[in-house]
Order: sequence, then structure tokens, then C-alpha cells
Amino acid sequence: MYWRHGKRELKKSRESFFHQNGGHILQQKLKGTDVSVGSTVEMFTIEELKKATNNFSQNSVIGKGGFGMVYKGNLTRKAITFPNNQVVAIKKSLKVDKTQVEQFINEIIALSQINNKNVVKILGCCLETEMPLLVYEYISNGTLHEHLHNETKACILTWDVRLRIASEVSEVLAYLYTTISIPIIHRDIKSANILLDDNYTAKVADFGASKLAPIDHERLATTIQGTWGYLDPEYMQSGELTAKSDVYSFGVVLAELLTRKKAISYFRLEDDRNLSFFFLRKLNEGRLSEILDDKLVNGIGDGAKPIVEQLEKVSLVAKRCLEVKADDRTTMKELTASRRE
Repeated sequence: MYWRHGKRELKKSRESFFHQNGGHILQQKLKGTDVSVGSTVEMFTIEELKKATNNFSQNSVIGKGGFGMVYKGNLTRKAITFPNNQVVAIKKSLKVDKTQVEQFINEIIALSQINNKNVVKILGCCLETEMPLLVYEYISNGTLHEHLHNETKACILTWDVRLRIASEVSEVLAYLYTTISIPIIHRDIKSANILLDDNYTAKVADFGASKLAPIDHERLATTIQGTWGYLDPEYMQSGELTAKSDVYSFGVVLAELLTRKKAISYFRLEDDRNLSFFFLRKLNEGRLSEILDDKLVNGIGDGAKPIVEQLEKVSLVAKRCLEVKADDRTTMKELTASRRE
């Protein structure tokens, strides 16, 4: 009787957490006709994920931040959709409130309708514990931010590699807003949310702040979210989110790729702390070469005119992305079209 009572209490607890974590809302949205589901969202049990991560041991931690922890795990379940011993990344929130539940559901809905090789694939989730968990494909090589701002790793990021990464991210952003049935605004594009695989292929991650944007709504009134240094200044002032907000953030990433300087740095003079303003000032003064990454500039020798021209062109593209007024910025579709030409 004691054992049966314990099982009933555990079942009630898990059902309560499932409801608390938005499980019923998620099920309704995934079944609804307003969302085009491009992949299966698997529901994992907590036992499976504990086993995969050795009970969420410290040795399994591969990332941490204000949002929570990310663990590396090995799924041992044998199913048609998941090969045995598949390596995964499991994202666990530190705490849960109504805002985070909404972000959690947003991330699943957004990722479930995406089928793009340069977006981190969601495999499933677990909602039966106090802290909801998301399960992703594991990307092995860390973030673009880690590589850009580490002297040793930055040596691997040649100009050709950086240019390809920029191209892959721009294609993703164009895809999110022009290809899928309900456009998605990422809302937190930054180098730390661009993962790299073993071949240094870009994988855009972390859709927790993303917004589904109905086609008849070009501007969405929202609570301001994002990362300081990458945030669209017009969005910060008005609270109106548009696809051009992602364009601005992408412009900051381009400036990072060109200069290998952080989006915000308190080691720079006060007027230059924000990389976007610092970058534009130097560009407008014709002194951009002063802040370009030494690893790029020092690698340019005789016969490297095409590289110099590419640096100049990408700098001008970044400028078009970083216009203060959203209406003056280019669109990702225009950028990708001009790149193909």
C-alpha cells in the first residue's frame, strides 16, 4: 500500500509539473492548424535524461548562464527516431516563472517548424519535473563567441571561414522570415548563440526569446528582450519588434567577425564601449583599418587585393545593417540575394 501510494503521489506531482510547465498549451499548439510542424517533438522521461547525464553530474556540464545549465548526455533509449547512444545537449532552467514558461514553449514551437541544416535541431523535451528541460542535437565545437575571443582558437577562424559563417547565419535569418509558414523573429542573435560543429559550420541556437510573427503584423509590441550590445536601438526605444531587429543584431556579429572585439567592452573609452557605434565611427572616419582584427590584416600580403576588397564590402554590409532607423536598414532577403549575385 505504501509503495502504491508513493507511485500515485509521484504521478500527481509529474502531472502538476507538466501543467505548470505549459505541457497542455504545447500539445494544443503542436496539434493546432496555426503551426506547421517540421519535426517530431519527443517527450522524454526524467529517468531517461538522468541516465543520459549520470544524474546531471557536474562532469556533464558543457554550458551555464543566467538561463540555467546545459548538459552533455548519451541517450541509451532504443527507438526508431533515436539511435542508441545518441549524444545530445540538455538545457535545464535554473528557475521557472510565467515568462520563462512562455519562452520555453516559444522555443519548442519555433524550432519544431524549422528544417534548416544551419539551425540547431530540437529533439524533444521533458516537462514532468519542476524545471523544464529541452533536448537538442549536440554541437561539438563550442560557440562563435568562444572562438573569436580566444587567441588560440581565433587562429583557426581565417577570413574564408568567417565569411562562410556570416553567409550561413544570414541565410538562416532570411529563411526564418521569408520561407516558413509563420515567420520567426529570433530576437537574440549574437555570437554566443551561433554554435560551430567540427567543420566550423554555423548552427544558430537558443530560440527562447523568439517571437512568431503573423504575416499581417510587421511590427509587434513586446517586452524588450535580447542582449545588451546587440539590441536594435529603435526596438529599445519603442518596444516594437520587427525582422529588422534581427538585421541589426546580425550587423553587430559582422562587426565582431571583422574586428574580433566584443559587442560591449568596458576596457574601451566610454563613447566606444558599444561596438556598433565604435565600428561605425571608425568606418565613417575612414579609419576602420585601425580596429580590424590583426589576424586578418597581418595575413594580407602581396596579391591579397581580393581579401581587402571583401573586407571593405562586408564592412559596408555591416553599416547597412546597423542603421539606427529600422526603415533605413537592408533586409536579410536583400543581403542573401546580393551575395548570390
